[in-house]
Amino acid sequence: MSAEIPAGAMRFNSDSQKLEYWNGSAWFQVHTATPDLASSGDRQPGARGIFQGGQTPTNLDIIEYINISSTGDAVDFGDRTLANQYSGSVSSSTRGVTGGGDPMTDTIDFITIASTGNATDFGNLFTGRYGLGATSSATRGVWAGGFTPSKVDTMDYVTIASTGNARDFGNLTEAKGYLSSGIAASPTRGLFSGGINPSKVSKIELITIATLGNAQNFGDLTVATSSASSCSSSTRGIMGGGETPTITNTIEYVTIASGGNATNFGDLSVTRSIGTACSSSTRGAFGGGDTPSKSDVIDYIIIATQGDAVDFGNLNTARKGLSACSNAHGGL
Repeated sequence: MSAEIPAGAMRFNSDSQKLEYWNGSAWFQVHTATPDLASSGDRQPGARGIFQGGQTPTNLDIIEYINISSTGDAVDFGDRTLANQYSGSVSSSTRGVTGGGDPMTDTIDFITIASTGNATDFGNLFTGRYGLGATSSATRGVWAGGFTPSKVDTMDYVTIASTGNARDFGNLTEAKGYLSSGIAASPTRGLFSGGINPSKVSKIELITIATLGNAQNFGDLTVATSSASSCSSSTRGIMGGGETPTITNTIEYVTIASGGNATNFGDLSVTRSIGTACSSSTRGAFGGGDTPSKSDVIDYIIIATQGDAVDFGNLNTARKGLSACSNAHGGL
């Protein structure tokens, strides 16, 4: 193949919606923008992670952000259009979009990640629910499963750059809720992990984000788990914490391009369930959750290596049931 394609050749990948160049042996994405955002006091610019909503036990509408490349406490961003917990967030490099939640709703709202301010109405989910999973590419966000209050296998999607109501995508292999919170994706594939149906679930499910259709079995977590947190680079999906049924601090990972069971990665700095996670291309940051008391802890890992999470800082408000996204996750 390398003899047939001249080095420097360009193509548009219709699956990932990215421009690519041939370096003589492989296709690489052409990057024309940076996700790095700098704030006053930052030691270095970096990708921005967003934490939204949750419960203290009062439901919250707060939005906070961190510079994933640095360490430190979260900073106030603004407020959501409603106060709830157990919603799901998707994102592109410019927008964060959040849907669903408890009290049960079909509301979707969005923020512009590079700025700060309150969320704006986006539209409505195809099916209102809470405890749902979420994943996204650079162009499309997908929500899966959840409670209506009955467990559902529904998947629906939006085009992140526009506003409007979600559309039917397909179905999970089974109805379940309390899937892992956070985005685990490559530019073409999205993963949904764990959940309850009605007992704890070990299954990891896979979708091709650019197409419509039902999810397929990818592999299994090392143990059946609900309410875990997930994040990713473009190659590796990470799942941490959750209930097994005891609250755990275990982190495990999969290689997104191939199917297979998860492998042990290390441990979070605290046991936690019902937290969430966000990521840059190199780091994953886990925040909030039940330990079993509500937590404000943020810790982080280096995605390409294995090992235990390290302290990052703290959320402004200790809470559970929050959602997260970023402008540099593995699906972008």
